[in-house]
Amino acid sequence: MKITGAVLEAIGRPAPYAQSKPISISELELDPPGPGELLVRMEAAGICHSDLSVVNGVRSRPVPMLLGHEAAGIVEQLGEGVDDVKVGDRVVMAFLPRCGECSGCKTNGRLPCVPGTAANTAGTLLSGAIRLHRNGEPVYHHLGVSGFATHAVVDRRSAVPVPADLPAPVAAVLGCAVLTGGGAVINAGRPEYGDDVIVVGLGGVGMAAVLTALGLQKGRVIGVDALPAKLDRVRELGADAAYTPAEAAEIGLRAPVVIEAAGHPKAFESAVELTAPAGVTVTVGLPHPDARSQISPAGLTSEARMIVGSYLGSAIPAVDIPKYAELWRAGRLPVERLISDTIRLDDINTAMDHLARGEAVRQVITF
Repeated sequence: MKITGAVLEAIGRPAPYAQSKPISISELELDPPGPGELLVRMEAAGICHSDLSVVNGVRSRPVPMLLGHEAAGIVEQLGEGVDDVKVGDRVVMAFLPRCGECSGCKTNGRLPCVPGTAANTAGTLLSGAIRLHRNGEPVYHHLGVSGFATHAVVDRRSAVPVPADLPAPVAAVLGCAVLTGGGAVINAGRPEYGDDVIVVGLGGVGMAAVLTALGLQKGRVIGVDALPAKLDRVRELGADAAYTPAEAAEIGLRAPVVIEAAGHPKAFESAVELTAPAGVTVTVGLPHPDARSQISPAGLTSEARMIVGSYLGSAIPAVDIPKYAELWRAGRLPVERLISDTIRLDDINTAMDHLARGEAVRQVITF
């Protein structure tokens, strides 16, 4: 079938992207779903730093690639062997499918799926197939989803059914921002009653971590970011306090659970310093692979502090996404407040500029 999608044509073009236009809006051919796959009509897709990291070259991926990994839509066709969802179901995309059998899948969310990671790196679906083409040439899949398009074919294990009353933009944001940020708090940080939580880096994932921590009602929730506008926004979301890294250091701020969601070496260093004795620093940000930080091993030893890496919020999407949906329905996770703007697919290059300049929390494409 013919679809329209946002295709990254070249990696590393200079910003502003509204001028260099690394992403084109193209007509493509989408093959029918193969065995174990779904055809999904996209309703909403969030724009995440993981998309930007491919555009600017921080993450190396094959091109041309149809971008987008945080999305929600309606199932329109089932591939052979799929019998646990039905046409008409709303599904949330998970950007790392889980085969359920490998060594990573046996860690209960702590480690990513090994075949899923390999497929994402190669730009294919979990089966190794490529269902996207343009002028007879393959177009690669982004993280098994390619959600910046009118339709997508995804592996069944990349889709999580959600209740029909969950709005599509909310559902989309659950698939990455909330799954990653919320999971960093619940699955990795595990605050106990009375524990304060500090979140360093207040983009979409960081703000989702703040909202999740607020919903848990354990202790104070504090935001840290270098941009004053982000501090204003986190206060509006209900954070108990908000500081720049310099302000936080000056007052000696520390907490037993600190989430680093900026993906920057300096932010990681700040997060470690903000962690109280016997506390845990959870890092979910993804800086350039060559990036390095400096921390004091003696401080970790003498204060019995831990550093924990959390990819995809240490989550099992099929288990965790329905939990977040229920928290939203209960009024404890107002995910819609993360959405800073809704845009058209044609605005994708400008949207990447807004994201790169730190001017957006979550921009959502609606179809």
